[in-house]
Amino acid sequence: MPHLPRIAVIMDENTSADGTRYDMAKAYFVAIQRAGGLPFGIPYGPEMVDPVIDGFDGFLSVGGRFAFPDSWFIDGQVSKAPPSERLDVEIALMRGFLERDKPVLGICNGMQVLAALHGCRLSPDLRALGPHVMDHDRRGAVHRVSVAQDTLLARIVGQTTLAVNTFHREAVVTLSDRAVASARAEDGIIEAIEIPDRRFAVGVQWHQELFARQDHPGNRLFEAFVQASGQRRALPDRDGRDRPGHDVWR
Repeated sequence: MPHLPRIAVIMDENTSADGTRYDMAKAYFVAIQRAGGLPFGIPYGPEMVDPVIDGFDGFLSVGGRFAFPDSWFIDGQVSKAPPSERLDVEIALMRGFLERDKPVLGICNGMQVLAALHGCRLSPDLRALGPHVMDHDRRGAVHRVSVAQDTLLARIVGQTTLAVNTFHREAVVTLSDRAVASARAEDGIIEAIEIPDRRFAVGVQWHQELFARQDHPGNRLFEAFVQASGQRRALPDRDGRDRPGHDVWR
C-alpha cells in the first residue's frame, strides 16, 4: 500500500461558549481526505507536541477564535477574543513543523498565527481600519481576491482571482520581510500569505475547506499541501528553479 501523508489537524474548541469541548467542522477532514491525505485531530496536550512533530508529515492549523499575545497586534491594540489552551500548543506545533521544514497550511486563524510567528502584525477589528474596508465578518458571503503573480499560491491555483468566503474580524495588516502577501481582497486586506524560505508554508484568510465538496480552484491548495507532505522532490523556487531535496506539488 502506498504511503498516504499523515496530516496533523489541530482541534478547535467552543470558545464562544464555555470552552469545555473540542468543536471541529468535518470539512477540514473531508478536504484532506479528498486531497489524498490521512487527517488526525490533535488535542491540546503539551506532551503530544514532540511526538506529533516527529510522527506526522504536515500540519493544518484551522480556524478558531481565541486571544493572541498583545505583541502580535499594531499600535498597542489587544485581542478581543477569549483565552484558550490552544495557543501554546499551536505555537509549539507550528514552530516545530517549520523548523523541520515540514509543510504547514494555515486557515483563517491559522494564517494569522503563521504570519505573527514571522514578524507580521494584526488588527483585532478590521472595522476600525477605515470606511474603505468591507464587512469581512459575514458568514456565507463571497467576495473576490486577487492572487499575486510569481507566488506559490499563484502556481498552485492557476488563477489570477478567486471567489472566496469571508467571516473574520482580525486580519494581518503589516508584513515583515519574512512573509509575502499572495492574495488581497478588493479593499486591500491581505487574504493569503506565504513564507518564501520554507518549502511549503501558506496561509489563507478564507475557509477553503468549505469548498471541499465543490469544484473550486482553491481546492488545489489542499492537493498541493498533501503532496508536499508526502513526496521528496524538488520544489520550484520563486525564480522557477528547482531546490533539490524537498517535497513538491505537481
